[in-house]
Amino acid sequence: RTMVTCTQNMKAALKSLLYHSRNLGYLQNNKITSISIYAFRGLNSLTKLYLSHNRITFLKPGVFEDLHRLEWLIIEDNHLSRISPPTFYGLNSLILLVLMNNVLTRLPDKPLCQHMPRLHWLDLEGNHIHNLRNLTFISCSNLTVLVMRKNKINHLNENTFAPLQKLDELDLGSNKIENLPPLIFKDLKELSQLNLSYNPIQKIQANQFDYLVKLKSLSLEGIEISNIQQRMFRPLMNLSHIYFKKFQYCGYAPHVRSCKPNTDGISSLENLLVSIIQRVFVWVVSAVTCFGNIFVICMRPYIRSENKLYAMSIISLCCADCLMGIYLFVIGGFDLKFRGEYNKHAQLWMESTHCQLVGSLAILSTEVSVLLLTFLTLEKYICIVYPFRCVRPGKCRTITVLILIWITGFIVAFIPLSNKEFFKNYYGTNGVCFPLHSEDTESIGAQIYSVAIFLGINLAAFIIIVFSYGSMFYSVHQSAITATEIRNQVKKEMILAKRFFFIVFTDALCWIPIFVVKFLSLLQVEIPGTITSWVVIFILPINSALNPILYTLTTRPFKEMIHRFWYNYRQRKSMDSKGQKTYAPSFIWVEMWPLQEMPPELMKPDLFTYPCEMSLISQSTRLNSYS
Repeated sequence: RTMVTCTQNMKAALKSLLYHSRNLGYLQNNKITSISIYAFRGLNSLTKLYLSHNRITFLKPGVFEDLHRLEWLIIEDNHLSRISPPTFYGLNSLILLVLMNNVLTRLPDKPLCQHMPRLHWLDLEGNHIHNLRNLTFISCSNLTVLVMRKNKINHLNENTFAPLQKLDELDLGSNKIENLPPLIFKDLKELSQLNLSYNPIQKIQANQFDYLVKLKSLSLEGIEISNIQQRMFRPLMNLSHIYFKKFQYCGYAPHVRSCKPNTDGISSLENLLVSIIQRVFVWVVSAVTCFGNIFVICMRPYIRSENKLYAMSIISLCCADCLMGIYLFVIGGFDLKFRGEYNKHAQLWMESTHCQLVGSLAILSTEVSVLLLTFLTLEKYICIVYPFRCVRPGKCRTITVLILIWITGFIVAFIPLSNKEFFKNYYGTNGVCFPLHSEDTESIGAQIYSVAIFLGINLAAFIIIVFSYGSMFYSVHQSAITATEIRNQVKKEMILAKRFFFIVFTDALCWIPIFVVKFLSLLQVEIPGTITSWVVIFILPINSALNPILYTLTTRPFKEMIHRFWYNYRQRKSMDSKGQKTYAPSFIWVEMWPLQEMPPELMKPDLFTYPCEMSLISQSTRLNSYS
């Protein structure tokens, strides 16, 4: 392939080529730089001409004047910088004109189709065109397909497409259009496909698409539609395919059969929870969380050996954790309600009072639980690390702290509902109504508020808990070194270490993924919705589900209560088998059974079970209380 100039000398060869190729001209993939005005003279039987992948920079007026039967003209991947109506003189039968991937910067001010009255398809993709003028398409009344994607168009006049009343497909994707005139599509009543994707469009008018009654496909990918509303798409009754930047936008066009993206990783067009695993485990996790905490709340009054103030704090913690279970129950319930047709209800659901309240409930549970765990940890920390400075907390102080924690939780959870203009739809950014990652549409204030909660309050609380338990273990370890019963101390210290490890480990398992997701979201890293759904359903409730086990079901007082109950049950059964009449005492009375009637392993536990009281006795007793 050498540098070629298509001149009169090539006519004979071209005629021979046409004879063997049934009136098709294949001149693509050469290095043609220019074409003589006489190159195609006399070739009036030519129907298709391919000049693609050459180096043509200019087409002289009249170069195609003898090609009266030409239907296809393909001049893609050349270096054309300008064209004019006389360039296409004589192309009365032309149907398809492809000028893709050239370097055109503008289209002529005169009617482009003046000499191409039958032109149906015009492809100008991949050029450098900056604007479209009103006169350009005035003679293109038969045009059905216009492709202008991947140009640099930044401005459109309201009457630009007015002459194109037969236009069926318009592609303006990947340009630099910022504003669409309100009535720019008013004359395109036959349009069935419209692509506006990947333009920096700031705003779409509510009545922008009102005249496109035959539209079947609308592409708005890559566009942040800040003022999106159902009114925009309601007139498009024939619309069957729509493409958005976000799955959440699909809720504004519930009548459209196919919407992409069809999921955000959390929800799909059919279901609030997209995965069958999520739909099953939302019930499992909520049941475990609710019933575990309710069981502890019911059983706490029977543990008479425990400090009442400490028990009050644990019951308060269980109430907060129980709210997380209720939140998951509600999400599971609405998933069942919307099963198979979620997209029809998606927008109403995310904007509903139910979604706002259930989201507030989740944040209330999270924040109260975090603050209570921090309070309980600091109480233990002060009393163990500084035993002789510890003052036993009074009933009044404990109740005051608990009330303040709940008030703080309510304030944090419900402030976003008090000012819609400032926070917008704070909880309704996804189907599970949990504001974990930042959205582009969020106000600056809402983003700062969300960061202050997750990377402020919660991160600080997590650091305090980790530091406190580390210091507590170190303090007990140092004290145990000087104790006389070294073997017993080592054994108890290992039990204590395991207990502390699991408390810190569950906190880390719950909060570190949340901190990472929130931090990445703050850096504008795109977070897949799948991660959010797994965090909300599986990771966030970890603490709520395990707190009853860590703070009650595995503690020594609870174990001894169960042992007493089992011992009493076996004794009663034994006496029944011997035919002796028994008078079963109440459950509370059984726990207060005289010590001399109990076996040694079921002896009454130490009365000093509150951290401050433990600090005033031996290190052995301190260790026993945590084992």
